[in-house]
Formats: sequence, structure tokens, C-alpha cells
Amino acid sequence: MPKNTNTPGHSRLTKLTRQHRIALAGVATLGAAALAFAVVPGDAGTTTSDAASSARVAYSSEPIKGVKASVTDQLAGASVKTEAIQAKADAKAKAAKAKADAAAKKKAAAEAAAKKKAEAAHKAKKAASRSSQRVKLQPVAAATYANNLNGWINHALAIMKDKGIPGSYNGLYKNIMRESSGNPSAVNGWDVNAVNGTPSIGLLQVIQPTFNAYHVSGTSSNIYDPVANIVAAANYAADRYGSIDNVNSAY
Repeated sequence: MPKNTNTPGHSRLTKLTRQHRIALAGVATLGAAALAFAVVPGDAGTTTSDAASSARVAYSSEPIKGVKASVTDQLAGASVKTEAIQAKADAKAKAAKAKADAAAKKKAAAEAAAKKKAEAAHKAKKAASRSSQRVKLQPVAAATYANNLNGWINHALAIMKDKGIPGSYNGLYKNIMRESSGNPSAVNGWDVNAVNGTPSIGLLQVIQPTFNAYHVSGTSSNIYDPVANIVAAANYAADRYGSIDNVNSAY
């Protein structure tokens, strides 16, 4: 008896023990299921396996949110950089335009000034031309002198001044009065010149060879002409005495 360890009673005990294990495992599984149903809300229509699956999806979405946030931040940063670059480009373009506008204004002002200067010069030239034309067209009134001793002397002085021949009214007058007493037709027929065939003639008693040598162009070639006689005699006196004013006797 003691040697037979595999008795029916022993065998049942071993069998029951296994069943008990199975039963305990079932009870544990049922308990876990009951616990899962207790956690899920009462209105949830999902099974235990569905709840577990939902839980796993919710957990895995967290990294996706982080990625989305990172991408959003990158896009925002890129947008800021783009705006900054655009703003810089706009500022550069604005500065270039301002510079171009200033250069254009400066050029326009210079052109306007040059045009104004040219117009002023043209007007001045035109006015000068008109003035010159008026001067040319304006007749010069010829000086008139009385046909007497005073007129002859003044006419002779005007010619002498134009030709650069020295002499004064008084110098001419005193020599005329001494030589001919103011008679343009006076002739000396008794002095040495007359003896030699060349009598002294006219207001200042000039001989013909002297008159011919000192005759002034623009005056009459007639030795008896009072003005021509005075100017030729004054020209001779200037050459020999420095001026008719220096002659105080026969010359």
C-alpha cells in the first residue's frame, strides 16, 4: 500500500489542482475585463479591445503634435525672414529711386539754367544788334560853321583835332590877324617869296609849295580856301615849331 503513490485519490487531487488553476486564470481574466468596463464611460459602445486600441492611438498622436508645432515655427520663421528681405529690398529700391529723382531734378535745373542763360545772351545780342542798327541808320548831323573868320577857325580846329594837329583858337587867331587881318584873299607881292615867284597867300600867308607839302586830305586843294589855308599852315607850324601857338612872328 505504501508503495502505490499513484492512487485514485492522489490522481484526483492532482487533477483538481489543475482545474483550479484554469478556474483561477479565468477568474483573473474576467476580473480584468470587468475592470476595463468599469473605467470606460457608461455610454461608450466599444468593447474592451476597442478601448485599448483608442488609448494606444491617443498616446501616439503626441509626437505628431510636436512635429506640427515645429513645422509651424519653421514656416513662421521663414515668413519673417522673407518679410525682412523684402523690406530691405524695398528700402534699397526706394533709396535708388530717391537718388535717381534727385539726379534728374539737378539735371533739369542745370538745363533750365543753361537755357535761361542762352536766352538772356540771345536777347542781349539781339538788343545790341538793334542798337547798332539804330546807330547806323541814324544820320549824323554835319557840323555847320559860319562863313566868317570865327567859323573858319572853328572848322579848321575840328579838322586839326581829327588829324592830331596841335593848335588853339587864340594861336590861330593872333597869327591870322598879324598875317592877313582876316582876309582869305590877301596876297603879299613885295617880300622875298614874291620876288622868287611864290607870293604868300591867304589867311596865314602860305606860299604854294608849302601849302602843297602840308596840305591835309579832306580839305580843299585851293590855297585861297580859308579852312584849307589855316589847316595847312598849322600843319607846317607844328612840324617846324611844335604848334601854331608857338609862332609870334613871320614864319
